[in-house]
Amino acid sequence: MAPRIGLRVIAIAAAVGLLLQSGWGQGRGGATSAPTGSTGAGTTPTGTTGTSATTNTGRTPTTTTPTNPTTTQPTTLPQPIFLSGRVLLEDGSPPPESVVIERVCGGSPHAEGYTDSKGYFGIQLGQSQGVIQDASESNSSGGLFGDSSNGLGSVRSGVGSGSGAMSEMRYMNCDLQAKLAGFRSQAVNLANRRAMDNPDVGIILLHRMIPTEGTTISASSLAAPKDARKAYDKGMDSIKKKKWEDAAKSFEKATELYPGYASAWYELGRLQAAGGAPDTARISFECAAKADPKYTAPLVELAGLDVQAKKWQAVAATTEKAIRLDSFDYPELFFFNAAANYYLRNAEAAEKNARQALRLDTQHRYPQSAYLLGLILAAKKDLTNAAEQFRAFLKLAPESADAGAARQKLAQIEQITAQGFPTLKDQ
Repeated sequence: MAPRIGLRVIAIAAAVGLLLQSGWGQGRGGATSAPTGSTGAGTTPTGTTGTSATTNTGRTPTTTTPTNPTTTQPTTLPQPIFLSGRVLLEDGSPPPESVVIERVCGGSPHAEGYTDSKGYFGIQLGQSQGVIQDASESNSSGGLFGDSSNGLGSVRSGVGSGSGAMSEMRYMNCDLQAKLAGFRSQAVNLANRRAMDNPDVGIILLHRMIPTEGTTISASSLAAPKDARKAYDKGMDSIKKKKWEDAAKSFEKATELYPGYASAWYELGRLQAAGGAPDTARISFECAAKADPKYTAPLVELAGLDVQAKKWQAVAATTEKAIRLDSFDYPELFFFNAAANYYLRNAEAAEKNARQALRLDTQHRYPQSAYLLGLILAAKKDLTNAAEQFRAFLKLAPESADAGAARQKLAQIEQITAQGFPTLKDQ
């Protein structure tokens, strides 16, 4: 299963965009302090939905008034959720044959539909008529939609409380992926997906399978003894219930029982980082990486901590190591590496990695990659393409903290090109 992308890492990416503002056309960095309003280490992101509950650490849980048990609630089924998109190979070409679109919930795949000859698809979640299920896929009729892999097992009791609650929870542990022999798929997280949301999920890329060192799931964690795994599972359950302190205690217990439990160290580090303890989180991530050197996720988090600390040489080294392990599942690694090389005045590497980040980030989680590429191209006096990148960034993130700076740079370019000047002077 593809890795979960946390709000904290996305917030770090946004902070990088803010840091880049000071480097307009210069490629300098390191000494610049983060502008007011940037997300610092351990700051809990707010106002964003659709990602793992882990990233909400530190947020005060909302209190809801329980329904009167004597009141009979009308039974209403959740509204259907429609999804559309396109599957492409990494080179931008459509797959050589029709591709199965799968919903993967808790590790259990369930075929939902097929692509056409050009890679386009349109499906209704849970209504997979005419789709042939593999023998390995769940075939139970216990679920609300005729299968038990739709993530409904823990929330079936919510049917009586109205379709709204069900719609928010039924795909909490689910991803949408493409399945084609010999390829690995990107994943679209379905958490908090609602019936009225835009059905277009964008492009899902397929990566041709080649031998790689890294893993998105820790292999060492599979060897955890029963008691340690029980503590880990209890911690994950506490996260779902937003009981952050209980979750941290459970993960600590899991690592005490099994010091090689990389996944437990990783989850503990995420809680510590989001709770405002980056130094402690760093230790946990380092323990996770030491326990399983091929586990890429803790390296992503370590790179994020180095970005926040503006340790650009460390960012470059950590991301290069992580990219060698996994060059497909983490587009933010290329963005962080591009930012590091931008500040280290390595323009060629910065441009290369910024372009790779944009290519892999088909869900547009890191629009700052376009902003960074615009800065790089402007520094090279490639004004036409720089303007194109600034426009792309503003289209994706018009309300972001650094949108104002991007508009200013775009206006400068448009003014200069309108006057017929061939170059843009550094500001």
